[in-house]
Amino acid sequence: MKRFWQTAAAAPQPGGHGIFLDEKPLKKPNAAPLIVPQKTLAEAIAAEWQNAPHNFGPDDLPLTRLATTATDRITAHRAAIIPQLAAYAGHDVLCYRAETPPELAARQAQNWQPWLDWATNTLSLPLAATTGLIPIPQPATTIPTAQTLLLKYSDFALAGLGVAIPALGSFVLGLALHQNALNPQTALTLAFLDELFQAEQWGDDPDSAARRAAILTDLQTCAKFWELCRP
Repeated sequence: MKRFWQTAAAAPQPGGHGIFLDEKPLKKPNAAPLIVPQKTLAEAIAAEWQNAPHNFGPDDLPLTRLATTATDRITAHRAAIIPQLAAYAGHDVLCYRAETPPELAARQAQNWQPWLDWATNTLSLPLAATTGLIPIPQPATTIPTAQTLLLKYSDFALAGLGVAIPALGSFVLGLALHQNALNPQTALTLAFLDELFQAEQWGDDPDSAARRAAILTDLQTCAKFWELCRP
């Protein structure tokens, strides 16, 4: 798409803060104005529109995309989205360890077990770990507990978790990232520990490296979005 505005700015609106392009309200695909609760978030969204290139696309407006997801998709479909995200707790990547080589198994145990312990102590979400890829049953309370945790999150928090949890393949790492217990780079390194170990041994695949870089950008956007949404 081609840029059609000169200036972008945030301003108070009923229910929160809006974004204006040449003094006209920024509207979502459903034609409703985009209204967000936080002034800081509205100003950041306005800044990305102000700095958008002449030819722009969704990747140039990541905060706008997340805010639109929060106010449209999450708000309308919380009851369906929360179980989908909670299901990742039933097959979290941290729970599946390699049997060989021993160096990889040791690295997984050293780096992953502390985050399963964190889930137990901080989230009251104990998860069992195993070796191999055969699914292991988790405690009967796992999914209900995960859903209860997610129910406490705002639509804006869930919009970011809807990106981070699937990207990491980990409910635990997604929540740790949201709670600032992890930074995006560390979360990525943990989630892709196996792949990075193989890259050390045999060299990295350019497509895999590019995919990880794109995921890191998404995680950084989520972290920024959450920070802007905090009261």
